[in-house]
Formats: sequence, structure tokens, C-alpha cells
Amino acid sequence: MTRALITGVTGQDGYLLAEQLLVEGVEVFGLARRADADVPAGTQVFEGDLLDHESLDYAITEAHPDELYHLAAPTYVPDSYADPERTRREIVDATQFLLDRAPGRIFVASSSEIFGEAESSPQDEDSPKQPRNPYGEAKLAAFEAVAGARARGDHAVGGILYNHESTRRPERFVPRRVSVGVAKIKLGLEDELTLGDLDAVRDWSAATDLMRGAVMALRRQRPEDYVLASGVGRTVRELVEVAFGHAGIDPNGRVRIDPQFTRGVEAVPLVGNPSKARRVLGWQPQVSFEELIAQMVDFDVARLSA
Repeated sequence: MTRALITGVTGQDGYLLAEQLLVEGVEVFGLARRADADVPAGTQVFEGDLLDHESLDYAITEAHPDELYHLAAPTYVPDSYADPERTRREIVDATQFLLDRAPGRIFVASSSEIFGEAESSPQDEDSPKQPRNPYGEAKLAAFEAVAGARARGDHAVGGILYNHESTRRPERFVPRRVSVGVAKIKLGLEDELTLGDLDAVRDWSAATDLMRGAVMALRRQRPEDYVLASGVGRTVRELVEVAFGHAGIDPNGRVRIDPQFTRGVEAVPLVGNPSKARRVLGWQPQVSFEELIAQMVDFDVARLSA
């Protein structure tokens, strides 16, 4: 039986990946900050933290995984400005430690933030990488560490993940903020939705699709890096229209702009080019953007109605 260890198993990606692997019959182990964390049934949990390398070592020794999926990391970009050094230790140092200790194959989740001030759009694996925040800088250093591990003969794979969503996404992220806000308006709990720049462009996918791509990438015989994305840039305005449309509500007069939620619009939008993953892995998204947003709105309507 294949054994897999997932760091960040309680997060959106880790939880969904654990569900997928358990269905396949994989023996799944997860690293979480608490031993009693909420994880899919059948997952064996080790208590640990990215800053505590002894706990990482213990999890690897006990699980002895054939596949290690390193997904744990700070995920909210603005937080990286408050403590850049901690962000670096959590992302770079932890990744290097896991690369050095992994007994089998290892997948390391990277981010579109490594491209930062992109020169062209869409971006692929070879596009110039010019991060513009501490989070992106740390993710790039970790991504380069993956390449270093591969150069010395390790089976290390880097996945450059663009924005990906699900009903498990925290509400501080825009798509979930929208789905929750639309659900509250539909139920008469609120009158309006507060957002930042409606013209900001993002490349959104279903998290389940990207986790499936991660597994496919890691299991390929030759380890390489892959961009996992929809390949389509959409504005926040489009996201709002789809969500309100699914709920049967006219968005006019329902959206208020608050500058505190504005991060600024990139001169060149971060949109991924997943052609390599599609060509080499045969990976294809299974959930459309419209289906994803509908799932999230329906979930929040049902949750808030209970």
C-alpha cells in the first residue's frame, strides 16, 4: 500500500488531497498543529509545526512516506509584510528540511506570486520570476530549492499553483467572501457585499482539480515542475456577476467598494499557462469556473440556513 504524508492536512488543499488519496486506497498521514485536528476520516495525524523541525523529522520517520506532499505554508500574502523573517523560515527553511529528509518522492506547492511583476501573460514554467512581496520571495527560494534537490538526483516536483478555491476556503479570500456575502443577501441577512477593486484579474480554478494535478505530477516517472492553473483570467467583477446570477439576484446597488480590500491591479495580470501539464500529464480541469462558484454559493446558503 502506498503511504503518503501531507503537510498542512487541515488546510483547504491538504484536506481535499487527503480525501482523494484515501479514496484511492492510499494510507494517509497528515501533519497538523493539533493531534485532534479536523481531518478526513482515516487520516493518521502527527502534531507538528513548520518551525519545529524535530516534529517534521518525527512525522517523516513514523510515516516513512512513498509520497510527501508539502502544502503547509502561510497562505495570506498581506500577512507576510508583518514578519518577513518568520515567513521565510516557515516557507524556505521548512521546505529545505523536508527536501533533505524525504525518503521518497516529494511535491512542493509553490505559488503564482513567484512571478510578481510579470513581464507577459500568461506565465509558464520558464517565465521570468520577479516576486514583489516577502511571501513571493520566500516561495521562489523554496521553488529553487526543489530544483536543487532534483539536480542532485532526488524525485522532487514543484507545482506552481494559481488561485484555487473550494467551500473549505477561508472567508478572507475574495471568492469565499463573495459566496458568503451573496448567500447572506439571498437569505436577507445583509443588504450589500463589500469588496475592493472589481477590475483585479485572477486565474481561478477548483482546488480539487489542482490537487489531482499535483498527484499526477508527482507520480510521473520523470520529476519536473508544472504550472497548474485554468489558463483564463477573470475579473472580480465577473466573479460577482456569476455568484449573484446563480443566486438569482441583481447585483446593481448590492456591491460597496472599500479601499482597505484593494491590493492594487497588476500591470500584467497573473494568469497561468498550463499547457505543459495538459500535454505531459494529460491533466484537464473537471470543474468549470461557473460550477465552482455555484457550489460555493449553494454551500454557504445551506450552511447559513441551518
